[in-house]
Amino acid sequence: MRYLIIVLTGMMLMASDATLEIVKSTDNRPSVVIQDSSEFGDMRIRGKFFRLVIGDLKVTAHFKVDDTYRSCSYDSMIDPLLKKSDYLFRYRFREGDGQRLYLDVRAYDLRSKSAVYERSYRVANRGRYPFLIHQAVIDFNDYLQMPSVDWMKRYVVFSQYTKPKQADIVVADYTLTYRKKIISGGLNIFPKWADRDQKGIYFTKLGIRPVLYYFNIYTGKQRRVISSDGMLVCSDVSRDGKRLLLTMAPEGQPDIYMYNIESGMKERLTFYSGIDVSAQYTGSERKIIFVSDRLGYPNIFIKRVGERAVQQLVYHGKNNNACSAHGKYVVYTSRESDNAFSANTFNLYLVSTESDYIRRLTASGVNQFPKFSRDGESVMYIKHYASQSALGVIRLNYNEGFLFPLKGHKIQSIDW
Repeated sequence: MRYLIIVLTGMMLMASDATLEIVKSTDNRPSVVIQDSSEFGDMRIRGKFFRLVIGDLKVTAHFKVDDTYRSCSYDSMIDPLLKKSDYLFRYRFREGDGQRLYLDVRAYDLRSKSAVYERSYRVANRGRYPFLIHQAVIDFNDYLQMPSVDWMKRYVVFSQYTKPKQADIVVADYTLTYRKKIISGGLNIFPKWADRDQKGIYFTKLGIRPVLYYFNIYTGKQRRVISSDGMLVCSDVSRDGKRLLLTMAPEGQPDIYMYNIESGMKERLTFYSGIDVSAQYTGSERKIIFVSDRLGYPNIFIKRVGERAVQQLVYHGKNNNACSAHGKYVVYTSRESDNAFSANTFNLYLVSTESDYIRRLTASGVNQFPKFSRDGESVMYIKHYASQSALGVIRLNYNEGFLFPLKGHKIQSIDW
């Protein structure tokens, strides 16, 4: 697993919003050293384990992490030279029967020179070892009563281009260390988690007519949901999983529809002669945000479900073409340049629906498809460069970001 820390600009424009403040890293964070006691794998494999442990601890933004590689037996005495740090995170990978793999973790308080807890984890498929590490770091973080980082153990689903008119759908961990192709053959795009437990996805398959399918990632069963002329994308799912926000263009121009899974009925939510796409529920789901070209360029608007009135939400930028919502906050993509002969810059911004708060989250490059974590404290996005992509994670309260490259592939879209 390779990761790159990026420093965020965190620009504060207009009024501040007291409910979301950047934690100043004056470094009173606890310091952590790591020791590898693994009994499985050669040095190349053990190096992967070690880098992933370091990466997870750093991505929490809760620790000062010593990235020096150290090894020892699992039951060895504590090295006196480590006493300058606060905690020791010692781990051991062990081989089991078949493809089974075990991870043991013992954490020490170096001030008292005592073990404070010990946990063991296992997976039946060794390829899923990143999730052992993610869970171990989540538990260590929880033991120290830090803000939750449960999002680390969630799947990411994305569509990646493989060749012209071909795209596969892949399930991965957030670092892209674990990846499993679940759908291939044809142009499969815009995957969206169908439920909060991540048991299934919706995705669009492009052919003569676009078709929206549901796919269960555990059973492999697939069923057709709806088809439409023109455009068809599922952009959001209600918390109870019973309603979908769809972009459809049965009459030529795309509009927003709400589709009821149980009844199969759809309700048109926008009535504009131009382009309305990419709707997201906000807060209590009585309102939606979406992208529209009502001003002559893509921008973000908000409306109440069941009413015709539409309100402009974003007053910055001239090409704001993607968005994600969590409670009263919205993160969106804005084009910052207009160059016909080279790549343009697309940055991410965070705004509040209840004030004029705005904050820039990225500084350069092509940053697209932002998605909030379930707790609203992190944002995942796609960063495109050259002919490949990376997944980016921004820790909003800590003003830190990380990139996880996907070598050799370009990502079409993601969901988290």
